[in-house]
Amino acid sequence: MKIVACNSNRPLAEAVAAALELPLTRASVRRFADMEIFVEIHENVRGEDVFVVQSTSFPANDNLMELLITLDALRRGSARRVTAVIPYFGYARQDRKTGPRTPISAKLVANLITEAGANRVLTLDLHAGQIQGFFDIPVDNLYAAPLFLRDIRERYQGRDLMIVSPDVGGVLRARAIATRLNCDLAIIDKRRERAGVSEVMNVIGEVEGRDCILVDDIVDSGGTLCNAAAALIAQGARSASVYVTHGVLSGGAVARVASSPIEMLTITDSIAATEAVRLAHNVRQLTIAPLLAEAIRRISDESSVSSLFD
Repeated sequence: MKIVACNSNRPLAEAVAAALELPLTRASVRRFADMEIFVEIHENVRGEDVFVVQSTSFPANDNLMELLITLDALRRGSARRVTAVIPYFGYARQDRKTGPRTPISAKLVANLITEAGANRVLTLDLHAGQIQGFFDIPVDNLYAAPLFLRDIRERYQGRDLMIVSPDVGGVLRARAIATRLNCDLAIIDKRRERAGVSEVMNVIGEVEGRDCILVDDIVDSGGTLCNAAAALIAQGARSASVYVTHGVLSGGAVARVASSPIEMLTITDSIAATEAVRLAHNVRQLTIAPLLAEAIRRISDESSVSSLFD
């Protein structure tokens, strides 16, 4: 098999290749003067099983075009099978019509990836499970929960934990972690007035004196999680920490988290860390490279991926 890295998260691609004990395939992804993207694969890929590692994070449109053009280059290079490895699937939050005359952009992106030449997709913690059905090719959706469970057990051993869902929509995700940790579940009841702005209304559950851990899949502006942490502390929680799979952290999100009551925000490296993330005193990254590498190995060997989580 061959591993091709685009530009959105090269450190992760290098870590995956190292875990697989493979060199990254020599390829160049560059820009013309007018910022058109040009991709050239410098190795023979005819008949090969090729995996392209690319998160469609900021700048989302540039990174998406890099992925599409790379997929097309590999298809035209006669690769036997091309798997798009998308640790963070951008546009996933646009998974339904939110009003009249609005798009379902996640479906459009799925169509583009398929038409560009992907034979299958490997991703992590899709924002909505039904996005798998937007593709007409196989999709393997990995979960960061086992990684988080192991880390929580190591860091919070012996503490009185309460797992908290920051909204009603994330209850299933939080409940699964609470069940495996054998601890209680609380829910933040919030009302969102407009996109990017949330107001915490109530905390459902007895959090007084407990070490609370908020669990979510995406942190963007950070407003919801910061408000939720403040609400938990106001209700008497001893501490509030956060585990999130995808650290989008746009705008002033890192500064907002740094000045909030959040004891520690733990994210994965599905999105490359910015300088602000690396310098923040209460933000840390866990690597998903071993998980991706094992899933890639199993796909190449035609063995079970779902058994990773049994």
